[in-house]
Amino acid sequence: MAASSNSSLSGSSVSSDPEDYQPPIWKSYLYQLQQEAPRPKRIVCPKEMDTRPKYYGREFHGMISREYADELLRAADGSYLIRESQRQPGTHTLALRFGPQTLNYRLFYDGKHFVAEKRFESVHDLVTDALITLYIETKAAEYIAKMTANPIYEHLGYTSLLKDKMVHRLSRGRTESRRVTFVRDEQPIKLLASCPQISSSLVRQSALKDTAEKLCSYEKIHNFKVHTFRGPHWCEYCANFMWGLIAQGVRCSDCGLNVHKQCSKLVPSDCQPDLRRIKKVFSCDLTTLVKAHNTPRPMVVDLCIREIELRGMKSEGLYRVSGFSEHIEDVRLAFDREGEKADISASAYADINIIAGALKLYLRDLPIPVITFDLYPKFIQAAKIPNAESRLEAVHEGLLQLPPAHHETLRYLMAHLKRVTTFEKDNLMNSENLGIVFGPTLMQPPEQNALTTLNDMRQQKLVVQLMIEHEDVLF
Repeated sequence: MAASSNSSLSGSSVSSDPEDYQPPIWKSYLYQLQQEAPRPKRIVCPKEMDTRPKYYGREFHGMISREYADELLRAADGSYLIRESQRQPGTHTLALRFGPQTLNYRLFYDGKHFVAEKRFESVHDLVTDALITLYIETKAAEYIAKMTANPIYEHLGYTSLLKDKMVHRLSRGRTESRRVTFVRDEQPIKLLASCPQISSSLVRQSALKDTAEKLCSYEKIHNFKVHTFRGPHWCEYCANFMWGLIAQGVRCSDCGLNVHKQCSKLVPSDCQPDLRRIKKVFSCDLTTLVKAHNTPRPMVVDLCIREIELRGMKSEGLYRVSGFSEHIEDVRLAFDREGEKADISASAYADINIIAGALKLYLRDLPIPVITFDLYPKFIQAAKIPNAESRLEAVHEGLLQLPPAHHETLRYLMAHLKRVTTFEKDNLMNSENLGIVFGPTLMQPPEQNALTTLNDMRQQKLVVQLMIEHEDVLF
């Protein structure tokens, strides 16, 4: 099959503007090799075997020697049979003829047949896949070793398309970042007068020019998972055929990019999640959600905070008092179903504690917390520093290492909680109380150990308390 005709078989998820689009040139060599691979030929046992397991067919020959199996298989390339091991009765071996030799594999069954990671509905499919893999890896070993050297990924327009999408999606984030920087340029100086313990180096960094740039990047790695492609499929990184019957490669479950497993290690961190693939809002990775919805922060955070600031800032025990759990669950379902169109107004939920509870639930249920697992120890250690100036400096250093979407979400939340404390006379919620509430919500130890969480509660509270009290310097 000519390379020019293969593009229609690719099932590629890559697309761009019609005026810029040129059909990719798929490399057909590995596809042609798969077509040439030996076909399975079952060697049928001439007599019925009483010891034959019910999940094997007449290819089962009972307890025969390797030598006898080799004789039976010499007739044709691709021939195969199953025998019971003489050395280990009760175990089974797949004997397969490939080229001039017979290969023997320990064969397993757990509802599906397998000799390694791949699991097959039938032994015939297993052998078919094995012959394809053996043939291609034998004939094209040198080619496979070099096939990622000149990736078509860089020339498909895919990366430029992603950059264009990113500019569009983050335009609001950039505008807001600039607005925040300009508005707050003089705030650190004012704060220094009232907080002399904060070092001048921290004040100089508080403009966060580097962070403003970081907020615009929103890089996201691909969420690759092993995938079985139906019909011929080509890798969208190297443009080579993805060989085999099942699990031929991996697919990003967030954007749909399809590549070889080995190519997935080379793909840049430029995943642009497709909203059609995002099945829910709650329990979705934070960066994935904001990129899919074209927002600098999760819209759950924006909408809940907007509603709370509209009608709940003077509510006694705000964030501490729990709303009815079934109503909070209703809010979660509404966001999962309707996204930013979810109705969380007073007419739908008169009790503001329901909205506050939904916000806490969203943050608590993130698969990676706002303060990420890998940075958790850094923040805990920062909270243990006795010197106030050094402690704040260490917290600031940790914030700079957060992924951009996490940093922006935390910045927005802390600014809100700072405003909550200005109504302390009415809501009775100061920075310490809010730290107690939000510490375990925003920070979770990577090992999910209850004892560790209990021991770290004081530090969790202190980290959030510091971020609220010094929000305009730290962010």
